[in-house]
Amino acid sequence: MKASPPGPDGVRVVASDCDGTLLRSDGTVSERTRAVLDRCASAGVRVVLVTARPPRWMDELGDLGVEAVALCGNGAFTYDVSRREIIAHRLMPTELVGTLLAELKEALPGAALATESVRGFAREPHFHRANDRTDGQWLVGDIGQLAQEPAGKILVRHLDWSTEQISARVKEVVGERAEVANSGAVQLGEVTGRGVTKALALLTWCAEQDPPVAPHEVWAFGDMLNDIPMLEWAGRSHAVANAHPQVLALADEVVPSNDEDGVASRVAALLDARGV
Repeated sequence: MKASPPGPDGVRVVASDCDGTLLRSDGTVSERTRAVLDRCASAGVRVVLVTARPPRWMDELGDLGVEAVALCGNGAFTYDVSRREIIAHRLMPTELVGTLLAELKEALPGAALATESVRGFAREPHFHRANDRTDGQWLVGDIGQLAQEPAGKILVRHLDWSTEQISARVKEVVGERAEVANSGAVQLGEVTGRGVTKALALLTWCAEQDPPVAPHEVWAFGDMLNDIPMLEWAGRSHAVANAHPQVLALADEVVPSNDEDGVASRVAALLDARGV
């Protein structure tokens, strides 16, 4: 589909994180936010959701009326929400997955491991998400079984450490072979392939549009450390008021919190300026 021309401000794309940013703290989408997103298409602004969520978790947000493609798994998956289909991916090869799982298991005693792949969610028996979700689960087994296929993400949980501690220890193990992200998930470290970040996924999607979308035509919104690459790449970066201190420090602009519909308020101002 050919992209609409930008308005006088030059903005063609709004890229937003979901949890903690576009969504309220209870995971819901306010009516105000829905109304603003509905207005975007008429203004020639495309909204792209860029999130740490696995693709299948986007289905519950499928009625937002925004861009049908979501960039998921911290950049590992490109997902067509309307078709409920992964249409592109950036996976760690099977050999690397097996090596990293084995090294993480040895270096982090007490850790529980899981993977997210094209097939879905696979975990060790003692790995449990903080929200207890098991949808998309196709395997419960040992790390040898988890390493059967390429993975978009490796998840590392340790109930005795904070997310920051887990991320730091995981980084020591994986080194330059992979990326370690902190999305704010409770006591969870997240590993994607080398160079795979929200910024890479967004950059790739923008380059594929007709005409291609340049960084200066993108506004990005986020709240956590895994949003930083995307915020640094976009032409204008926004942090919600509830964001991590490092995100607040680097953002070009701070908007109200997620519970105050900060993204919607800023985008509404853009649309108002365009007379939409």
